[in-house]
Amino acid sequence: MTSTQPRPTTTYRPPAKQDAKLDYEQVLDDLSAASVHRNFDPYIDIAWDSPEMAVVPDDPRWILSYTVDPIGRHPWYQSLPESEQIRLGMWRQANVAKVGLQFESILIRGLLQYSDRLPNGDKRFRYTTHEAKEECNHTLMFQELVNRIGMKTPGMRRPLRVTSPIIPLFSTLLPTVFYFGVLAGEEPIDHIQKDFLRGKDGLHPAMSAVMELHVAEEARHISFAHNHLRTTIPKKGRLTKFVLSIVMPIVMRVLCNAIVVPPTEFRKEFDVPREVMDDIFWGSDQSKVFLSGVFGDVRMLADQCGLMNPASRRVWRALGIDGRNSRFRSEPAYTAS
Repeated sequence: MTSTQPRPTTTYRPPAKQDAKLDYEQVLDDLSAASVHRNFDPYIDIAWDSPEMAVVPDDPRWILSYTVDPIGRHPWYQSLPESEQIRLGMWRQANVAKVGLQFESILIRGLLQYSDRLPNGDKRFRYTTHEAKEECNHTLMFQELVNRIGMKTPGMRRPLRVTSPIIPLFSTLLPTVFYFGVLAGEEPIDHIQKDFLRGKDGLHPAMSAVMELHVAEEARHISFAHNHLRTTIPKKGRLTKFVLSIVMPIVMRVLCNAIVVPPTEFRKEFDVPREVMDDIFWGSDQSKVFLSGVFGDVRMLADQCGLMNPASRRVWRALGIDGRNSRFRSEPAYTAS
């Protein structure tokens, strides 16, 4: 006899999508818990007033790395007198910290706008607010370093400084593009800082302490952006994904230039020949390899999100940021000797 009892109604979800949703929520829980139990305070965890942290004249530890920094690798910089290498190195590293501060400020405003639009119970609210709090600490840390170095540095190039009040609006108008921008700023800075820390023997302790703290917390922020994009992009329509596949490398290249290339004030301050600047950013073969290597993780992410197609690959290549994908996040760049 066939049962006449009604079957319970359920909403069917394909297993793969259901698993992806559960994985993403678990990532959010884990990242939020890590923000509670493994966080830093720059005025507790950095001994700013210890003797080894002092910024003193003619300290050779401010000389830019001849192997890591794009400017330090160039023969023009290496030909300068040591005193000028130190002065330029201090200006350069103070400006990098100022750029970090300004970028974090944009990110904080965007995160708070993004979280403000989330519904009650959405786990992204807690994590993005944790991240905004951590980024506030980073701005304090970067400004403290800039103040102690004592160089008058503007930070970002002028076009980005002027448009910075507008950029956070993308977090609610075009959130996917906003998170492209997040990675376009975070990935190059993270890549460069990790390279410095891998060979930090000659690095000034103040710079080293700031980088170590920043890299430790930035790993969570980059992890969230990667997981967020991997979860949300595949749900979008075919046309939207195609447009995003073209937009992604453009955002990476434009913001990388705006953040990594020093402002005009740098060239004027140190009388850097234009041809030298063009060679460093990004005319020489060595600089092209460096630029390509910065985005290995992002190319891997684009592949995982379904944003690599024949058209988008041509855009990556035309912008000089194509190359081998990372096999895993933060994979060091290996070059043939």
